[in-house]
Amino acid sequence: MNKKLENPADPFKKALAEATRALAGEAELEVSYSSDPSGRTNSGVRLPQVSRRLNREEIMLARGTADGYALRDRFHSDATHARFAPQGEMARALFDALESARCEAIGARAMPGVADNIDARLAHTAKRQGWEAMTSTESAPMAEAAGLLLRKEITGRALPKDCEHLLGLWQKHFDEHLTHSLENIGEGLEDQAAFARRARAMIEELGYGDQLGEDPEGESEEDLEQESEEDQTEEQTDGDQSGSEEDDEQEMAPDDMRSEDAESAKMDLVPDESDDDAEETDALDADDGLPPPDHMPAPPSEADPNYQVFTAEFDEVVTAEELADEAELERLRAYLDKQLEPLKGAVNRLANRLQRRLQARQNRSWEFDREEGLLDAGRLARVVANPTTPLSFKVEKQTEFRDTVVSLLLDNSGSMRGRPISIAAITADVLARVLERCQVKVEILGFTTRAWKGGESRERWLADGRPAGPGRLNDLRHIVYKAADAPWRRARRNLGLMMREGLLKENIDGEALEWAHRRLVGRPEQRRILMVISDGAPVDDSTLSVNPSNYLEHHLREVISMIERRRAVELLAIGIGHDVTRYYERAVTITDADQLAGAVTEQLAALFDADPKARARAETKGQRGHRGRAA
Repeated sequence: MNKKLENPADPFKKALAEATRALAGEAELEVSYSSDPSGRTNSGVRLPQVSRRLNREEIMLARGTADGYALRDRFHSDATHARFAPQGEMARALFDALESARCEAIGARAMPGVADNIDARLAHTAKRQGWEAMTSTESAPMAEAAGLLLRKEITGRALPKDCEHLLGLWQKHFDEHLTHSLENIGEGLEDQAAFARRARAMIEELGYGDQLGEDPEGESEEDLEQESEEDQTEEQTDGDQSGSEEDDEQEMAPDDMRSEDAESAKMDLVPDESDDDAEETDALDADDGLPPPDHMPAPPSEADPNYQVFTAEFDEVVTAEELADEAELERLRAYLDKQLEPLKGAVNRLANRLQRRLQARQNRSWEFDREEGLLDAGRLARVVANPTTPLSFKVEKQTEFRDTVVSLLLDNSGSMRGRPISIAAITADVLARVLERCQVKVEILGFTTRAWKGGESRERWLADGRPAGPGRLNDLRHIVYKAADAPWRRARRNLGLMMREGLLKENIDGEALEWAHRRLVGRPEQRRILMVISDGAPVDDSTLSVNPSNYLEHHLREVISMIERRRAVELLAIGIGHDVTRYYERAVTITDADQLAGAVTEQLAALFDADPKARARAETKGQRGHRGRAA
């Protein structure tokens, strides 16, 4: 029976996933299929959905998309790309298109099957974007045409018909301007840095040299120093804390260095006469706006003293109302309600089940043989048998259930776009309603960044001469969708903000988790629960391009270790398509966003089990259930 019900596309999906991992050279690469737009996720790739019909067009598109991502994983370095990338918009688009063409051309030149797959994907892209209907260079994308030109020059293969049409519109322009940079372009393609220099030369010949920015070749010594300091950071991560004071000074954040230099210069100007001058020194401190020597700024992270932030000036903690006006929030909430409509029956059943399970745990124990309270009917037989026996009363014993606050921390990164973020918003909405009915306070938080690729923090870093080892290099955006003390009816429309186009960007989980933990620790409730919902490891291209590759992941582990060690907050996590059990002690991994509401229900119900053994059994049951459904 199971064989008859098996999806005919499953064997193909499994085979393609294995082929993608082999081509990428990453045995742990996660490959998923979705009707959402294809893209790179935090831990793998998302490929086009393949239906049960298995038609040729779907198969070739999935193969071509998979081969493109796999070749980029194998032959591309984000750090090298970031080092040579131009700053201007058009120059950056050309640079990115040429780099993608380089990676795919390497595979296409070596493997004809891969070349056919990529041609099929290019043909699909051309059809979807309407390249065949374009009649002039005013509407035709120059960057895409440059990438097609590079593929044709390297592989010698004819392009798909519509792609050839797009290249034809720009061919005359390319022939006139690309005079030297295309010579022997197919040699040494595996050297990304060498190719990046060629790509920058092509961009300059095409007339966008003013957008290239600083020449990275002039910073070779600085790059070597940066690599050396990155090695030192990795050694410290492994537990080597024996660095000298001089090394610590070299790793100090630029803001701290400027602050310390200013302090030193200021103290040289203050006469060292007697303690009576202390008030004058304090006044000078206030005038200069600098902290006194014994009140240096707190470290960026309480969990990891080695974690650095280049600048926190552009970070923000905002409410949903600050990011969108009332009318937009109402519109977005209406859109979310439409997403909720097909799931209303299932969501209501889950909500009712969770409410029953929680209310059953609210007042579940009794104190017997009390002098007053409720009459204990179970012991009336003693009074009947012996009338001199006094009546027995019982009193309902309150558990810690009512004195509880739950914080839901949602990953608002770009990889959550589409159905995952919709399901997360719906789950948060249901959770807030149910817990409020049970008189448990709940807050809903989100974390992302203000910009892609670093934002104003990166601009400041570039303006300061690109100091080595800057630490976190992006502008944080932490969002309060619902405060713990705010009623659900006032915050319900705020959750629609997650549907806003352009909100979801990068994810820096460690600092977000530390922020949510600080908020909970300051609460008066005796029991504090923090639930994290995420679909991947922390990723920020700007930060990881100039720091060790495990920089953000290491900080996340340190923050989790601190929270679990202190035990002031009960921490658990739910991973959507990503194994978060390698980070969190108590975690569940689900493979489909549709399982999220059920996972939250099971985990919360387990947390409120009074008996630790019963709680452990419930958690184990929840994990097995969701993994079973995933299988």
